[in-house]
Amino acid sequence: MTVHDTVEAAARDAYPRIVATLIRVTGEWSLAEDCAQEALALALQRWPSDGVPANPGGWLMTVARNRAIDQLRRAAVERRKLAELIPQEPAPVEEPVVDDRLRLIFTCCHPALSLEARVALTLRTICAVPTPDIARAFLVTDSTMTRRLTRAKAKIADARIPYRVPTGRSLTERLPGVLAVLYLLFTHGYNGYPAFAEEAIRLARLLRELMPGQPEAGGLLALFLFQHSRREARVDDEGNLLTFDRQDRGRWDQEMIAEGLDLLGAIDGDGPYTLQARIAASHATATDWPFVAACYDRLAELQPSPVVELNRAVAHSYAFGPQEGLALLEKVDLGDYSLAVAAEADMVARSGDRVRAAALFRRAAALSSSEAEREALLRRSNDL
Repeated sequence: MTVHDTVEAAARDAYPRIVATLIRVTGEWSLAEDCAQEALALALQRWPSDGVPANPGGWLMTVARNRAIDQLRRAAVERRKLAELIPQEPAPVEEPVVDDRLRLIFTCCHPALSLEARVALTLRTICAVPTPDIARAFLVTDSTMTRRLTRAKAKIADARIPYRVPTGRSLTERLPGVLAVLYLLFTHGYNGYPAFAEEAIRLARLLRELMPGQPEAGGLLALFLFQHSRREARVDDEGNLLTFDRQDRGRWDQEMIAEGLDLLGAIDGDGPYTLQARIAASHATATDWPFVAACYDRLAELQPSPVVELNRAVAHSYAFGPQEGLALLEKVDLGDYSLAVAAEADMVARSGDRVRAAALFRRAAALSSSEAEREALLRRSNDL
């Protein structure tokens, strides 16, 4: 591993810890980020000649903390914070930092911010994803994303959004919003930005570790693991998108699947993410369509939406026959959603009307915004 790789690995682990700790102590978001970046730059400068320290994260924390001390001292502001910031002895990186990261997650995901701002701020501050990469994911320019991030941090300061983890009823109300941000982050990764999916899994692990009493945190992590276990099998050797039933199960990550099953085994409950994880677990082992259909029935009660109803119709079509699925699909209003048209096409094909099914697959392809998805749908049409 090169020095640059070591710095990158240390940054991935230590950056959110450093930023979270300095925000808690100084109350200044930009100062925390600047000092963390300066520490990383100094590591790239010194480590090649001085050698990598035994505790890279602790080294980075100490340098960033000292930079913050210098800046506060030069500005002669908030002497109380300065006294609190300077410890009698170097503080180990492990001590209060884990709780600080949890505070940071809840701050980044505060409902006062737009969902897009929450996701972007989470990527930048907690995952240390470069701003240009976030901008590309949201199809905006670097300068536009920089302004959005700046506005989000300013709103946190101006609205005096508390830097803390809520408790009691407030925690119950806020946790779904945090989980939704991680879910959207994973979805971005699943649909074309693999690094984002990895970050979502890392954050879900952290959230479960810090909040072991919240079953939905474990359910969300299990769901991510089941979905991500198929990442290598989603396309063939020529880059063509493969539907679930055409994937090579030998390429699925069995360790991830096993971990997901262990997580589910420890969860007593049927929250929305846990239900989705149970569905994914069934697909990852040997699909039990009646069980999947029952899970979607329950999910439709807890979290009704057109997409859930669409998936429910698909599950019922495989569990009880395509006509049952088509009857449920008629009640779903998804307009010209390509996947809804594709689902109808599949049910019609299994009902025996190949000509109409081929036409529906062509229509679904025309509606799709994904080139890989469009080609897969056209292949289904041609096969018929």
